[in-house]
Amino acid sequence: MSEATASLPATAAGVKRRDGAAGDRIFYWIVLGCGLFVLVALFAAAFSMVWDGFLAFRTFGFGFLTGMEWDPVAQRFSGLVPIYGTLVTSALAMIIGVPVSLGIAVFITEVAPRSIRGPIGGAIELLAGIPSIIYGMWGLFTFAPFMSDYVQPVLIDWLGPIPVIGALFSGAPLGIGMLTSGIVLAIMIIPFVSSVMRDVFLVVPAQLKESAYALGSTKWEVVRDIVIPHTRTAVVGGIFLGLGRALGETMAVTFVLGNTHNIAVSLMEPGTSIAATLANEFAEASDDLYRSSLSALGLILFVVTFIVLAVAKLMLVRMARQRGE
Repeated sequence: MSEATASLPATAAGVKRRDGAAGDRIFYWIVLGCGLFVLVALFAAAFSMVWDGFLAFRTFGFGFLTGMEWDPVAQRFSGLVPIYGTLVTSALAMIIGVPVSLGIAVFITEVAPRSIRGPIGGAIELLAGIPSIIYGMWGLFTFAPFMSDYVQPVLIDWLGPIPVIGALFSGAPLGIGMLTSGIVLAIMIIPFVSSVMRDVFLVVPAQLKESAYALGSTKWEVVRDIVIPHTRTAVVGGIFLGLGRALGETMAVTFVLGNTHNIAVSLMEPGTSIAATLANEFAEASDDLYRSSLSALGLILFVVTFIVLAVAKLMLVRMARQRGE
């Protein structure tokens, strides 16, 4: 009787181990399925765009990437103009948005009194939650007239006569165009980039900053020599996150870009982007070649975004190795 009683704990422990092993296997297969779902979705999207865009690449060849003509009536399509518009507007958004985002993050974490850090952080999160179509409507009905009446005339008058820079600011003050689209995109990515920067600045060890202050460093020197170097890997990741958002933005750009298939040096001129072209014309694509050309544009945007994110990952890995991580 005593031996049977003594064997009960061992039996219970064995049952518990078997149950734990079975639960661990179930957990493993569940999380494995979640991880594989991402890869399956990625390859399925890529395969779909390659399959649908094959007709366009077979018809136009490499000229689809280098040509400027987009004529649905004549059945002649090429993607250089929307590719150019996508890259220019995204570059403008990063040039404007990254310094502003850095300034916001530094102000919240290092300069602002604690009483206003919460409201400013909440405002940033609120901006991040606004749908892109709202930004587009605001850009078309409010910001574009403001640019046409007050900003673009000044830029044309002051910077237009300059020999080299003037080419970027020549033309008529239409309100819509590359510059307006770039500014609207910058406003859209600022909440995302600044939120990432703010979060990583907050995890900088206080001992590092206090030591620098004790040695007589100013706030600017602490930010330049302590905060940014300590968090540069995450900062670069946040910047590329904003760039990925800018490359794929659709509705806001569609409202304010102008949607004309032409390449102009001037930032005042209207243009188009890959996402705007897809949004405007996919419902009107009435034949196979037209739809295939739009799918080919989607594939190009997919590849460009993938390259940008891959470059970001390589930069992060290289920076981590330099720091010995």
